[in-house]
Amino acid sequence: MTLIVLDAFTEEAMIADRRAKGLDRFDEVWDGVYVMSPLPEYYHQEIVGDLQTCLALVLRLQGLGRVVPGCNVSDRKDDWTKNYRCPDVVVYLNGTTAKFHGTHWEGGPDFAIEVVSSNDRTWDKLEFYAKVQTRELLIIDRDPWELTLLRLVAGKLVEVGRSNSSNGQELTSRAIPFSFRLVSRNQWPTIEIKHSGDGQTWYAPAQGPMNIAK
Repeated sequence: MTLIVLDAFTEEAMIADRRAKGLDRFDEVWDGVYVMSPLPEYYHQEIVGDLQTCLALVLRLQGLGRVVPGCNVSDRKDDWTKNYRCPDVVVYLNGTTAKFHGTHWEGGPDFAIEVVSSNDRTWDKLEFYAKVQTRELLIIDRDPWELTLLRLVAGKLVEVGRSNSSNGQELTSRAIPFSFRLVSRNQWPTIEIKHSGDGQTWYAPAQGPMNIAK
């Protein structure tokens, strides 16, 4: 369902209320349009945390760049709150051409990850991510499970491969020293993360599913 609010007072009150309650953590603004996003469900956050931890173990500890579980990415220095997105995992390498302004980055990351939730608009963000020069984007769909790696080519994010339960294809990044593959582990779809240098392997989610309380 899409809600369009035409009353400025109501709009300001809704946004202020979300900020006061801490519900705006995942909200974005798309060319002046405020997009309200609900807090992700548990497994979304577990996947994001595991991915961020694996990448940080190599990239941050070796001093190659910065890895965070989401930040503000905009196409401008000033008035950035009028147009920004918040990827789930963000990697900015030391040689990035993007500019850091404290509140946000002006310019896309070297590598970004989006974990798709039901009814979100991840796939509608590709034009923006290409515009800000995001070098690579890994999209994780979970219904059905599939990994898609996209790479910036001639100003557009172009699909370079998909990994799913049928093909088990390994998706190798050119931006960071990792490859990603969808595997089955603990009878559960799992993302295999492999370091291209020494072959060390991690998984997201790292643990199997929990029992749902009745």
